[in-house]
Amino acid sequence: MILAIESSCDESALARFDPTRGMAGEWVHSQIDLHKEYGGVVPDLASREHLKNFFPLLEAAGLSAEPGELRQIAVTHGPGLAGCLALGIAFARSLGLAWNLPVVGVNHLRGHAYSPFIDLHQRAPEAYPQAFAELLPHLGLIVSGGNTILFQIDTSQELTVLAETVDDAAGEALDKGAKLLGLPYPGGPQVERIAQNGNAKVYAFPKAIAPRNERRFSFSGLKTSLRYRLEKMSDAELEGALPDICAGYQGAVIDQLVGKTKHLIQAGGYRSLGLSGGVSNNQALRAAMQGLAQRHRMPCLIAQPQHTGDNAAMIAFAAFADPSGLASEPFSIQPALRLAVS
Repeated sequence: MILAIESSCDESALARFDPTRGMAGEWVHSQIDLHKEYGGVVPDLASREHLKNFFPLLEAAGLSAEPGELRQIAVTHGPGLAGCLALGIAFARSLGLAWNLPVVGVNHLRGHAYSPFIDLHQRAPEAYPQAFAELLPHLGLIVSGGNTILFQIDTSQELTVLAETVDDAAGEALDKGAKLLGLPYPGGPQVERIAQNGNAKVYAFPKAIAPRNERRFSFSGLKTSLRYRLEKMSDAELEGALPDICAGYQGAVIDQLVGKTKHLIQAGGYRSLGLSGGVSNNQALRAAMQGLAQRHRMPCLIAQPQHTGDNAAMIAFAAFADPSGLASEPFSIQPALRLAVS
C-alpha cells in the first residue's frame, strides 16, 4: 500500500493505492475559490493552505494515528511552486520518520503521463502488466496550464519527450485568452463553456502548426492575434461575437494539438494514444483525440476527470507503475523538473 502526497500548486491531495486491488481512496482540498479574487494562484497563500489542510486530510484518510498497511510514501518533488513542494516533502518526511517508512520523490509530469492507465489497472489489477505491455509503444499528450508535451513510452518502458511548447502552454494560452476577454478565473473552462454556442469558422486564428520535422508547439502568436482582434472591436461588438471568438480561439488550440499528434502517429508504429493534464477535461479536445485514435485504429486512453488536475492518485500510481522515474532519499525539490531528457 502506497500513500501519495501532492502539493505542487494549489491542491492539497492524498491518495492510497494498493497494487493488488487498485486505488483505495482519494482526498483533495481545492483552493480555487480562494485564488479566484486574485485572478490566479498566489504562491504564498497556496503554501499556507497546504499547511492547514494536510493533517485534516490525513485524518479523513484514517491515518492520523498509525500507518496501517502502508509500506511506502510517495511525494511530488517537482515541477511546481517551490514553497508548495517544500511543504509536501516536509510532511512526507515527517510521516516517514514517525512510521519508519521509505519516502520516494515522484515527478509530477510522469504522474500525468501514467494517469490514463489508472483505469486500466483499476478494472483488472492482476492483468495490468500484460495489458499495459500490449499498449506499447504508447504516444501520450500532456496538456495543462504549464505544460504541453508529446511523449512516447517504448516497449522497454523508457519515456522520451518528442515535442513540447517553446513558449506558452496550451492551457496557459486558453487562460490568457480568457483574461483578454474579461472572463473570470479559471479561464479555460469559461472559454469552453461559451464556445459551445459559437461557430469556430467565423473568426480565423493562426494555428501555428510546425512542420512535421519540427518537434515543437507554439501558442504565443495565437494570444497576440486575439489581442489585436479585440483592439478593433467595441464592447458591444465583443458581446455579440463572444461565442464565435471563443469557439475559433479554442479551435485553433485544439487544431494545433491534434495536428502535431497526428504527424507523430503517422511517423511511427504506436499501439495506443493517451491524453492527460488539466486541459484534457475539455470535451472538444477529448472528442478530437478520440476521433484521431479511431481513424488510426488504436485505443485512446484518457485520464479520468478526477485524475486530470493536480491529484495524488496519479502520484501513487506513478510510484507503482514507473519505478525508474522515482527519486530516492536524499532528494530535493525541483521546481523546474522536466518530464524526461529529450
